[in-house]
Amino acid sequence: MHIESSRRTSDDAALRSAVVDGMITALRTRPLHEVTPAVVADHAGQDVDVVGRTFPSWDGLLLATIDHWNEQRTAPLMPLAERFGTVPFLRAIVTANIADPSLMRFLTATLNIAASPEHPLAPMLHARWRRFHAFVQDSLQRDSLLGREPSTMEPSRGAEQLLATYEGLQLQSMVRPEMDLLEAFDRAVTRLREGWSREYVAPVWDLDLVS
Repeated sequence: MHIESSRRTSDDAALRSAVVDGMITALRTRPLHEVTPAVVADHAGQDVDVVGRTFPSWDGLLLATIDHWNEQRTAPLMPLAERFGTVPFLRAIVTANIADPSLMRFLTATLNIAASPEHPLAPMLHARWRRFHAFVQDSLQRDSLLGREPSTMEPSRGAEQLLATYEGLQLQSMVRPEMDLLEAFDRAVTRLREGWSREYVAPVWDLDLVS
């Protein structure tokens, strides 16, 4: 009985993996709004009802795909953050996304879901974005302690600014395909780090000029 249960669990895991891989393959060739359970089933080599039984919720399949694909893309690059620093780690992700922009397009397509407070998937997407932000912040903290980044850089603010640069430039590159994303990233981050090396002085706005 125990052997049968273990085999069933293994078969279920293999089926989930096959369906998620089918979803990833589909997303490499078409935008999210064109991907349906039937399209996923075709790429997974399964009947559409098998896809429905494996992932009764479409949101569940989206989340499983995000987790699996992100892990494939990011996990091999994680050691770079510890060995060389946060910026080289993010630069490596940018380089990987240039080589295969389909994951970047997929994650961008889910932003509308994450920004919809009433959507049941939104809190889970928020948790994943916060987790990545926390990783970058902790990595910048280590960089500061090791002297890779200046002590005048506040890690929480640095993480906000670095991720805004990293994500914003990637978003631009999707609608400006002629853009050299890696060169833009290098230039923007170089300027950003120059600012980190100086003490922050809060701006004093001339409200009469602003209005």
